[in-house]
Amino acid sequence: MRTLTGLQPSGKLHIGNYFASIKQMLQAQNRGEELFIFIANYHALTSVNDGNKLKNATYEAAAAFLALGIDPDKSTFWVQSDVKEVLELYWILSGYTPMGLLERSHAYKDKVAKGFETKHDLFSYPVLMAADILLYSANFVPVGKDQIQHVEIARDIALKFNNAYGEILTMPETRIDENVATISGTDGAKMSKSYSNTIDIFSDAKTLKKQISSIKTSSEPLEAPKEWKDCNVYNIAKLFLNEEKQKNLQLRYEKGGEGHGHFKAYLNELIWDYFKEARDKFEYYINNKNKLDEILDIGAKKARKEALNLIEKIRKATGIYR
Repeated sequence: MRTLTGLQPSGKLHIGNYFASIKQMLQAQNRGEELFIFIANYHALTSVNDGNKLKNATYEAAAAFLALGIDPDKSTFWVQSDVKEVLELYWILSGYTPMGLLERSHAYKDKVAKGFETKHDLFSYPVLMAADILLYSANFVPVGKDQIQHVEIARDIALKFNNAYGEILTMPETRIDENVATISGTDGAKMSKSYSNTIDIFSDAKTLKKQISSIKTSSEPLEAPKEWKDCNVYNIAKLFLNEEKQKNLQLRYEKGGEGHGHFKAYLNELIWDYFKEARDKFEYYINNKNKLDEILDIGAKKARKEALNLIEKIRKATGIYR
């Protein structure tokens, strides 16, 4: 069974990316599943209009994936734009995508509501995402709850295409960890680069402390018991803790005598220690871009071979013969 996922290089990876998506990738890889992972630089163009920034961010994303445990010998790992067939499929699938389907996109409506410019690339984003999924015949796509609709759109488009040409496209399914499907950011909303509420994985100590200090909390006297269930510091900290340590942290909240500053300091320590080994590996890769290029080139060849297997069938079915 084939699992596929991708992340945009439009900013630094944050713990929301890790727990909602990357951790699932690593689990799938360790189970011996066929794992396809790409850096979605075409998608990033919806929000990044600085060429040097996007190039550097793509290298950073590649280094981060590898540092966090993606093994290019076990998984297929590449940059989206290295397989141009995804754009060809994007255009073909556009002919099987009703406007109403895109108009109902939660992600599009949410970004417009937050002041994003209404552009075609943002509007047709789900079609390119469908092409990403369908081009590699993915069986499963790990997503957060807010991304389920994108896979549903891919299924709808695939069904329309298959109704026209036969069973060519694989119908993908979502894979969700219900416990961590949506990770809260520092303001309590979904953690997202778009909302500037992230806690970054590979930041320096000063930046990490600043981000954690910005987490919104309630105001109670130091000696008073604290509510942990709705505390954003606790909800982030529990991602790093087993059941016993979660219970111990709950007792600290209920006992009183500590302020939210103490719990933020504890969270800072948790995150810093958890990603220590990954930070060291990240520094190695980011300072050896030739090694990154070598790994990505190999991954792109593997991905394109798979893409061509399907695109040739699609070209034949649709009459694109040259």
